[in-house]
Amino acid sequence: MVLGQIFSKDTIVVNLESTEKDELFEELVETIHSVCPEMDRGEAVQSLNEREAKMSTGIMHSVAVPHALISSMNKTIGAIGISRNGIDYDALDKAPVHLVFMLIGIQGETEQHIQVLKQLANVLQIPGFVDKMVRCETSSDAYNLLCSAEESLSA
Repeated sequence: MVLGQIFSKDTIVVNLESTEKDELFEELVETIHSVCPEMDRGEAVQSLNEREAKMSTGIMHSVAVPHALISSMNKTIGAIGISRNGIDYDALDKAPVHLVFMLIGIQGETEQHIQVLKQLANVLQIPGFVDKMVRCETSSDAYNLLCSAEESLSA
């Protein structure tokens, strides 16, 4: 199970306070930093913004997957954010984002990073998954849904 190891209940925020992309990056980077204090928050936010400047990571209706590889990380870690009101994200479809999967990985570990993104893309294609995630009320519910969705891919 790839995603179940990258994301944890401790890095899931079911009621994001952010309303804009910049705030969102700060909020989720802080969430990751709380479980991975060696991560340089400034480096993470800067790398996320640089990646975003190339092309929006608002990849499908109401979903964004901001991601970056940074030197201050010694493992890949992710955070999930759920916004009830939506975030002005500059997504490709111009719609607000309600579900965010942020990935911060190890600089130079491109292959692992791509594998995680690929597995996440597969889960996001499961019919009804996104709607169920957005309705999760607790981080445990969201984590369990993610893990069961990932397990269903290998069944």
